[in-house]
Amino acid sequence: MVKRLKIGFLIAALALTACQFRPDESVDFSDLQGAPDLAFRVIGQHEVNLNDGVPMNCYLPGGERVVDFVAEESEYSEESEYSEDSEGSESPNKAPKTTSTTAADIMQSLLKYHDQNKVIEVVGTYPSINTNWDTVTLSGKVILPRGRRPKRLILVSHYTVCSNSEAPSNCFSLEAMLVPMGYGLIIPDYLGYGVTAREVHPYLVMDLTARNVLDMYHAVKPWLEAVGMSPEEPEIILMGYSQGGANTMAVERLIETEYYADENPKQVKIHRVFAGGGPYDVKATYEQFVNTDLANYPVGVPLVVQGMILGNSLNIKMEDLVRPRISDHIDEWINSKKYTTSQINQFIGTKVTHEILTEEAMDQRSWKVSELQKAMIENSIVSFSWMPEASVYIAHSMDDETVSFQNAVNAKARWAASNITYNFGHYGGHVMTCLRFIYSVQSLLEQEEKERREYEE
Repeated sequence: MVKRLKIGFLIAALALTACQFRPDESVDFSDLQGAPDLAFRVIGQHEVNLNDGVPMNCYLPGGERVVDFVAEESEYSEESEYSEDSEGSESPNKAPKTTSTTAADIMQSLLKYHDQNKVIEVVGTYPSINTNWDTVTLSGKVILPRGRRPKRLILVSHYTVCSNSEAPSNCFSLEAMLVPMGYGLIIPDYLGYGVTAREVHPYLVMDLTARNVLDMYHAVKPWLEAVGMSPEEPEIILMGYSQGGANTMAVERLIETEYYADENPKQVKIHRVFAGGGPYDVKATYEQFVNTDLANYPVGVPLVVQGMILGNSLNIKMEDLVRPRISDHIDEWINSKKYTTSQINQFIGTKVTHEILTEEAMDQRSWKVSELQKAMIENSIVSFSWMPEASVYIAHSMDDETVSFQNAVNAKARWAASNITYNFGHYGGHVMTCLRFIYSVQSLLEQEEKERREYEE
């Protein structure tokens, strides 16, 4: 009875925040938007009071609202041990072991900073590049703790979305639950969302999306200095789940291979990296769709095909590889940005791969599939000789029905010599593990702060 009361109270709290965004009258960032030397241009801001719960427009992978998922999954529990440490991992990277954790429990933990729960959301634009490497204006959101400088910045690569309403500039990102701890968040929309919603999103095109994300950091950093909100610590945290997990590792690679030279004025230093449930090996993911003839995440199939064709300028048409009943509707279902991944999965209406892909696409000896696979290799972070240098935490559920666990296995094998903590276990499906991942990040950052205080004392 007590458990049901607790869950009911939490769900009610989550639902309270519908349409409660309001302008923040005490801090005005917009007066700097006309400064010619600032690349980040403010176009709107709001204050959010998380004491009222998570906003209704906060979504999980798959397009489901957090409040709805908590209601549906409130009785979920996990029985597996919470962490598996890689060889040579440091104790600060250990995640706490838990038992019988529900979605409601996790959300209560993420909402526990009752006296610090007001955050400021600032939406703005910045210059970056598109698939032709031409200059383009992109958008994203900066989320800051109200009334104080952030301790450190977290650069977030978001998970797969299909509707523009789920783009960070148009919703409340779940990763923002870390802001009341004192962190600042920078979370780009990606090319194809926000102000570029009319363009096709180059899904899983690694180098481009990583550069789009890093460009926002470079634009926001001087803006934060101008408004007196530069972080206390200069080293940044990288974070992302699902598509964002793979892109987070791509951002790390971009920083460590191109931005660490002493003579480079855009030098960036990484404090820690958190990646979860990522498609680090795009080719292996596609091959599993074909070899098992099963795509539990049907929209992922046309998304990958379209992304590779667009990002690598392949001389292949969508209808060559995706069946007409789907390819004929790509612009309406996917590229219109009107529907969530869950809705598009319903439109597709099947999880059988050969009912999504053409006969030629199912034949891995086809020259078109060969060209597609080359593009997949080029956009798989595990395909490179680069080894991560920063301290990394990677989580993946063995039960993940959306992003194959093989991705995590391949990443661990590829980066065996790096300082990476791996958290593999039976944590439920892709969406539930997303909640667990963000809770893990919160717990690990809390542990880090506790150890630092003890050291200083």
